[in-house]
This record gives sequence, C-alpha cells and structure tokens, in this order.
Amino acid sequence: MEDPETITAAIANNVRAQRAHRGLTLDALAARSGVSRGMLVQVEQARTNPSVSTLTRIASALGVTVARLVEVADVPVVRIIDKSDVVNFDMGASRAMLLVGADEPLILELWDWRLAPGEHHDGDAHPPGTREMITVLRGELTLTVYGKSHRVGTDDAALFTADRPHRYANDGTEEVRMIMVVAEPRVVHDQ
Repeated sequence: MEDPETITAAIANNVRAQRAHRGLTLDALAARSGVSRGMLVQVEQARTNPSVSTLTRIASALGVTVARLVEVADVPVVRIIDKSDVVNFDMGASRAMLLVGADEPLILELWDWRLAPGEHHDGDAHPPGTREMITVLRGELTLTVYGKSHRVGTDDAALFTADRPHRYANDGTEEVRMIMVVAEPRVVHDQ
C-alpha cells in the first residue's frame, strides 16, 4: 500500500492536472464543488489529507471518479489492484475502501464500506442521473434517501438514485459491511 504522503501528493497532482485540463480557476472549481478556495489550495499543494466528502465533491465538479484523484500512476489497459494498493479512508471506528474506479465511458467506483455500531456517513448529492447499488455482507444497514429510511439486511441489495443527499447508518450492535457501486453519467462541464 502506498504511504499517506504519496497518496496526498498524487491527489494534489491529479486535482491540479484535472482542473488545468478543464481550464478552471480555483474560484471556478470552488463554485462548482462547494469546496472552499482555501481548501482547494491546500489540496493542490499537498498540505492536507482531504476527507471522502471533500474528494467526492471535487471529483464530481471535475467529472472524474474519486479513484482518478487518488491514483498514483497511469491506468494501463488492464489494471489489477493488489489489496496492498487499495486506498483506505479511516473515519474513526468506520472505514471505507475505494477498491477500483473508472471514468470512461461512465464514471464507476467500487467501494467496500465498514460502519461501526452507531456510526453513519452522510453522502452528498451526486450529479443528476447517478445511481448507487449496495449489497450488505454483514449486519443491517439503514439507508436514508429523501428523508425515508430503508432497512437493508445481510445478503440484501438496494439500488437508488443518488442525485440527492443520502445517509448510510448502522443502528445495530454489530459492524455493517457493504459493497457499493457508484455509477455516474459522464458529464462534460462547460468551460
């Protein structure tokens, strides 16, 4: 697995390159992503380790996957991701692992989430048309979309429109482990 400094440097280079490729200023990216200009400067200068939420907002605004932003090297035609190279986002007692992602021709991400009892993660609204699929491998997930909660038990699956705020919560007493696929339409932003 890459060390945190290498990943932070990769994020800095990738965000800066993606922003430059689209001809966006820091102010324009801040407006599109809802991430402050100051935070973007810190990200692009590798002075901070951004949260999953911040990376998701930046990736959405740039029209790429979070996987593209944390990529340490170019992607070959076939890419095998060794378990030691999976990017981990530790959130206290909970953890999300971005297993793999792609951004052509459709933005796709494959995640392995673990939520400790009593923990939750609030997902920001993705671009219009984004769908998420989840399957629960262990425990019972409380999925809330548009203020309505749904229970997703072990071995159950759910598909939902993710272009609105949503929440993953573990209201139980055992860890929830789920696999999630995010499918986002490829959007070309105006420059």
